[in-house]
Amino acid sequence: MNYTVDENGYYGEFGGAFVPEMLFGNVEELRKNYLPIIESEAFKTEFEALLKDYVGRPSPLFFAKNLSEKYGAQIFLKREDLNHTGAHKVNNTIGQILLAKALGKTRILAETGAGQHGVATATVCALMGLDCTVFMGEKDIVRQAPNVARMKMLGAKVVPATSGSKTLKDATNEAIRYWINNPDSYYLIGSVVGFHPYPDMVARFQSVISAEIKTQLQEKFGNPNPQYVIACVGGGSNAAGAFYHFLDEPMVKLVAVEASGMGVDSGETAATMQIGTKGVIHGSMTMLMQDKEGQIIEPYSISAGLDYPGIGPLHAHLFQTKRAQFLDATDNEALDAALELTKTEGIIPALESSHALAALSKISFKPSDVVVVNLSGRGDKDMETYMRHFQL
Repeated sequence: MNYTVDENGYYGEFGGAFVPEMLFGNVEELRKNYLPIIESEAFKTEFEALLKDYVGRPSPLFFAKNLSEKYGAQIFLKREDLNHTGAHKVNNTIGQILLAKALGKTRILAETGAGQHGVATATVCALMGLDCTVFMGEKDIVRQAPNVARMKMLGAKVVPATSGSKTLKDATNEAIRYWINNPDSYYLIGSVVGFHPYPDMVARFQSVISAEIKTQLQEKFGNPNPQYVIACVGGGSNAAGAFYHFLDEPMVKLVAVEASGMGVDSGETAATMQIGTKGVIHGSMTMLMQDKEGQIIEPYSISAGLDYPGIGPLHAHLFQTKRAQFLDATDNEALDAALELTKTEGIIPALESSHALAALSKISFKPSDVVVVNLSGRGDKDMETYMRHFQL
């Protein structure tokens, strides 16, 4: 089975580039140039240097002794929460900002849900001295106020999306609309979604996660492959990065965890693979939550980074081919998992990552199993939610 994108941007039957006419030139320019640029020695040298000296990579692979004892396995946390800006998102923004500069772009725009991608984009724009505009759902602006403040302090203009559910989907809509009206700018997408080549490009930049996991496990055990890799999935960039170098290792079980909100059948969920059907969203053929008329069903999750009604085409392909197992976690299960990690290991996770942690109670492990959970972000941005829920 082939898990790499083909020349037309498809993973199996998912992907492609359904592009508005006014953006065709921009997307075609990107498609023709991204691989020659990112595979050049000059790009690789600068990218790797920034990951090491600016982001702080490699991120640690931490043995969670107390969680391991509870769940009867050898559980490791890939500490993406320790990256500069507090999440995995910066791996991708470093790569794309270098690509944008190579293409001669000076105006950057982005969308964000939880705010981590917005912060990471604003950060690299400040580093490179580029203009930055970030679109964010009006609802997410309220619930992720600390990240909004960071973006503004970094010099970004934060534009609220006031349509629809006023969350990530709507921020993406507004970003694409702005790009159509300002085609000289560069759209720095934050996940493995959208039209080709974005899903492949973002996955490549995030693949540093799985490359490091393999090296770190080889050092610890003399074997680069774990039995399980677990990651949360909204659009799916942290999962794509954590899975990337294990896709062709069939003995490694890949587990993607979606946000089921108030429950898969509650009408308030973001579990795309549980209730979704095939369709096009934001320029890509994938699985999405839609009604019989093809209208988007508004997603819901307590986590601002996971309430997206679709999923990246790579993940839709992994689901269809059964290469990855898709689980889901409710708001309450994610909150409980966050508190458990905090109390047992002294690490406060992001609500997104807490969904991945919730999967530990849903899988039967053997004591010899090596399990890697991608801890994709830290929890300081979610403290207001934790304070409210746990009455702190």
